[in-house]
Amino acid sequence: MTPALDFRRRAILFAALGAVPIARAWARAPFPERPVRIVVPYSVGVGPDVVARSLADHLSRQWGQPVVVDNKPGASGIVAFAEVRRVTPDGHTLFVADTATLAVNPLLNAALPYDPIRDLVPLSMLFRATFVILVGGPSRFRSARELLDAARQAPERVSYGSLGNGHATHVAIESMARAADVRMLHVPFKEAGALLSAVAAGEVDFTTFGMNTVAGLVATGKLRPLAVAARTRLAGYPTLPTLSESGGPNVEMRPWAAMVAVAGTPAPILLQLHDDIVSALTSADVRARIDAAGFEMTPSTPQGLRERVDADIALYLPLVREGRVAAL
Repeated sequence: MTPALDFRRRAILFAALGAVPIARAWARAPFPERPVRIVVPYSVGVGPDVVARSLADHLSRQWGQPVVVDNKPGASGIVAFAEVRRVTPDGHTLFVADTATLAVNPLLNAALPYDPIRDLVPLSMLFRATFVILVGGPSRFRSARELLDAARQAPERVSYGSLGNGHATHVAIESMARAADVRMLHVPFKEAGALLSAVAAGEVDFTTFGMNTVAGLVATGKLRPLAVAARTRLAGYPTLPTLSESGGPNVEMRPWAAMVAVAGTPAPILLQLHDDIVSALTSADVRARIDAAGFEMTPSTPQGLRERVDADIALYLPLVREGRVAAL
């Protein structure tokens, strides 16, 4: 890349970051000066955690500093992001965000302990996954059509579990229910383990997760996938029908995660974080681990992340207005 083109790229990036004059971007801060913490608002083993740990391993080697993943599940990320106001904005604490923390929570709760615009700075998208509709092994439902027909005949009697009000698992299922014109009973859980155990035991009728999270439970028959919520079938599970092939609406459930920093972090550090994270995502070791988990890597500019959040707000606002996803 020529110096002129590199300057243009940095100018665009800093404009997206809402940064200070470009001249300051060239001063490279000594970063990191100590261990870096990546706060993940979900349990160990769930998609964002898997990717965060892959990044942490790579960045630790690159930076010569420990990079520690700190899991803080609960309340669709509100617990984790409440820390934002107390963290020093120097780049040494990063947060893994998703549609719940950046788009849905602000629609549901006017008294959030954080403001995604004022308190957070977008760095990059990380990955996109695909949700699968899952029931317990002995479940009476053999297809998405049977499940939705039961919900149509008995509104709010068919139950589904999610990882909290506004979580991607919640809004994804309600998007399907809205498209199918049915009403279901929402049962929120704090952690994935408890939720999946409840579905396997038949205490909750179904849920939705990425196949990477539930592959072991599917292999042992404790969970059974009904359909993949995508336009095409999963390459690793070619016999699993899409949602529309299984009698459901033609909707996609594609959860994503992104990396954000704390507002007030110096602009040169933001630039380095963005560049290093994108470089890590495209490195051979991280690519191999993310591909094995079944995710699609989606590195982006900060502006690309802002546009994704805006699109999700428009997508999920009708769910809130219709009371399908209730305000807290």
